[in-house]
Amino acid sequence: MIIEFGHFALILALAVALYQTVVPQWGAWRNDATLMASASVAAVTQLILLAIAFAALTHAYLTSDFSVLNVAENSHSAKPLLYKLSGVWGNHEGSMLLWVFILSLFGAAVAVFGRDLPETTKARILSVQGSVGLAFLIFITVASNPFLRLLPPPVEGNGLNPILQDPALAFHPPFLYGGYVGLSIAFSFAVAALIEGRVDAAWARWVRPWTLVSWALLTIGIGMGAWWAYYELGWGGFWFWDPVENASLMPWLIATALLHSATIVEKRGALKIWTILLSILAFSLSLVGTFLVRSGVLTSVHAFAVDPERGIFILSILAVFVGGSLTLFAARAPSLKAGGLFATVSREGGLVLNNLLLSAACAAVFIGTLYPLALETLTGEKISVGAPYFNLTFGPIFIPLLLLVPLGPMLTWKRADILAALRRLWWAAALALLVTLLVLMVTVRGPWLAPLGIAVGLWLIFGSAAEIIQRAGFGHQTTAIAWLRLKGLPRSAFGTALAHGGLGMIVIGVIVLSLWKEEHIVTLKPGGEIPVAGYTVVFKDVQPLVGPNYDGTYGRFEIMRGDRLVKEVVSEKRQFRPRSMPTTEVGLMQGVWGDIYVVLGDPGEDGAYVVRASFNPMASVIWLGALVMFLGGLLSLTDRRLRIGVPKRAAAPVNAMPSPAE
Repeated sequence: MIIEFGHFALILALAVALYQTVVPQWGAWRNDATLMASASVAAVTQLILLAIAFAALTHAYLTSDFSVLNVAENSHSAKPLLYKLSGVWGNHEGSMLLWVFILSLFGAAVAVFGRDLPETTKARILSVQGSVGLAFLIFITVASNPFLRLLPPPVEGNGLNPILQDPALAFHPPFLYGGYVGLSIAFSFAVAALIEGRVDAAWARWVRPWTLVSWALLTIGIGMGAWWAYYELGWGGFWFWDPVENASLMPWLIATALLHSATIVEKRGALKIWTILLSILAFSLSLVGTFLVRSGVLTSVHAFAVDPERGIFILSILAVFVGGSLTLFAARAPSLKAGGLFATVSREGGLVLNNLLLSAACAAVFIGTLYPLALETLTGEKISVGAPYFNLTFGPIFIPLLLLVPLGPMLTWKRADILAALRRLWWAAALALLVTLLVLMVTVRGPWLAPLGIAVGLWLIFGSAAEIIQRAGFGHQTTAIAWLRLKGLPRSAFGTALAHGGLGMIVIGVIVLSLWKEEHIVTLKPGGEIPVAGYTVVFKDVQPLVGPNYDGTYGRFEIMRGDRLVKEVVSEKRQFRPRSMPTTEVGLMQGVWGDIYVVLGDPGEDGAYVVRASFNPMASVIWLGALVMFLGGLLSLTDRRLRIGVPKRAAAPVNAMPSPAE
């Protein structure tokens, strides 16, 4: 009965989405306040109905109700509770329900927190948001219904894909979907602005926090996915340039450009047309990712479906919203006023260059991801585009961007002196160079690119600190005044510095791990040893393994430093029931300077096993950097000027010190 109730709520949500799409837009055209106000009611109602539907499906998974086809195909009574829960979205149908649920959550948030938006604008935004929800709700009910019954029900289910039975994968999809779907708000704002023909500073102030939320969620979602790939898949890497990985990177790149572009619109009233286009492209690329994951056009550990009919349905949705929005953009964008003028060397000019490089990097990834699919469709020829292509195209574009990041905030609006900006950064450059030289004195080996990559990462970190120090006035004001100015800086300034510094940490981690990794693959019997980076990995024995829903074997390894036992790690080979699908669990000793990474491979002759042991230097810095970037985004959101629904400035005390200029 609960399932039928959830199914009914889903159908009602579709009807509400239809109302939200049509009626508020009609009300905005007629300037009917009652019809426009109904948009907020519809958005909140849709959220409640989809929450009921999602709760009903969750209940079916938690109770192992195998009369539901989706549960029977993707769950098992012996699964741990966490994976019963994550199984709700660990499949095509459930993930789409989560997708539209998060979409309705963002729409309801605009309805609740958008009290100060003009009524016509708000109605149009919620109408566009409702249309996206309507399209996907039709898709779910027609081609991807998670509430279909299976009669008679089987005694047991097929179980969840074993590689998804991992704590990181339990939380990775919701974060990633939050980023994907959150960009729909920027899209809705852009379409509403094109319909009204008005883009101003108030519009940009509203777009920025929604984009920032999406960017932060995408950042931590991508970071968690890379972390999972590192310790779960057993190959010791974190990024494979898999098409689905790329599908998450592309909207992140455009969302980053959108954040910077919206700043120019808000501060200077410039780049309105470009900001609108970036808002459309960011969500369009999210839809592209949805299509790649669920269409069956590619094989990936991330893919949810192999049904071409579903792929055609999603492709149709993609064509309607991307094609429709770009057509509207072409028709209405020329009527938008360009805004303020600025010199080439200025903060505006720096942000323009930033956006150009981010867009070019996204284009490089887009071509490398979709070209093989297009070629196979047109000619039947299958090719693979891997790391060499992306390293040769993405890298040369992104490296200049990294070098320019600390310089941008040092430039003034309208017109700037680049030499003066560089002088403010001299100590950051000197400190980055000094630390790099100290690293080389300790470790003189490997490719020459490694120290250059470290220098770039340190340049980002110290440059971010230099921005805060410069804005506070240290070195130009007395210490007491500088501390007061530091306390008076907006939280968004600290958030931006954290995000840029976190990016620097990721750069350092990626470069050091990629170029200074030490790896050994040998065939060992129990009792054998592998020397790795000053440690000795001792293969102790192999034991049978019985888990809640899997069997297998595990190998015990002792990591020795001389005669001292540092840690014992276990690497497992699991065979999940009932799918009989094998997975590998890595034996991992994490350290400040690097990880000892041990993988038990397949058995060989005479009781020997293939064992991979490696030292992965500074791998943890990558995940820590992603976390710092995420926290930087959250900190920026706490800034009063970026908090949604708090646009009014509080009255300043009579003798208050003025805040430092942006």
